[in-house]
Amino acid sequence: MANEPARKRPKVNRGRVRRVERITPHMIRLVIGGDELAGFGAGEYTDHYVKLLFPPPGVIYPDPFDLDVIRRDLPRDQWPRIRSYTVRSWDARALELTIDFVHHGDKGIAGPWAARVEPGEEVMFLGPGGAYAPRAEADWHLLAGDESALPAIAASLERVPAGAPARVLVEVSGPQEEQRLETSADAEIVWLHRNGSRVGDTLVRAVRELDFPPGVVHAFVHGEAGFVKELRRHLRIDRGVPLDRLSISGYWRFGRDDEGWRASKAEWNRQVEQEEAADRPASHTLAE
Repeated sequence: MANEPARKRPKVNRGRVRRVERITPHMIRLVIGGDELAGFGAGEYTDHYVKLLFPPPGVIYPDPFDLDVIRRDLPRDQWPRIRSYTVRSWDARALELTIDFVHHGDKGIAGPWAARVEPGEEVMFLGPGGAYAPRAEADWHLLAGDESALPAIAASLERVPAGAPARVLVEVSGPQEEQRLETSADAEIVWLHRNGSRVGDTLVRAVRELDFPPGVVHAFVHGEAGFVKELRRHLRIDRGVPLDRLSISGYWRFGRDDEGWRASKAEWNRQVEQEEAADRPASHTLAE
């Protein structure tokens, strides 16, 4: 029996917090830098993400840090907690990585950490991953999501070709959470305020009511898994958007932490695909 190739070890990146800025009441921006980020490799995609590593309180890992050794030798409750976050921007010359964190008080791990972290603190993370960037050949672009998708939407909007039509729908808690978005596209940006309603309700309604421009769309739709499921069905079944023109996924899910959501996400995606296949008219299946 031939030997299987060795599994590639995930590269653990290290950097230090250089700057911290609260850009809205519930959004904190961290700039992480350092010479160890040389060759980090982000830039191809606008939905690049990293997986931040948070040691449990009181746990100190041996140096050099080796995630495989930690998982082999230590009990699971001492493994680092992993939280995935979008790369808001990457400056390869300055070796600076910018990440935006949604912060809603003391709940969770990453948000409270971002609220209290000081410049100089070391940060460890895996990545980058990613798969989406706006296609230049698309006739128009749709970007839609909640706060968790806002960093990727902002980064993507900066890469939509100059003059290209874009429809941007962002749902946030209220007007105080709006940000200035830079673009050279012909963009219509709509901020949707929940004002206490369930996450995604306002966004789903806005996408359903949107007057789609003519031509081929390239769409990016991300956020809480419940509304993402609704919008995926709408775009695939009602609007007939093929999967190869749609980047759509749940970044998070009500009632699940990041580990729980990642563990169940593959099965959740399979169920969504099965339901969608059952609902799709035969004509759609043949056309695609």
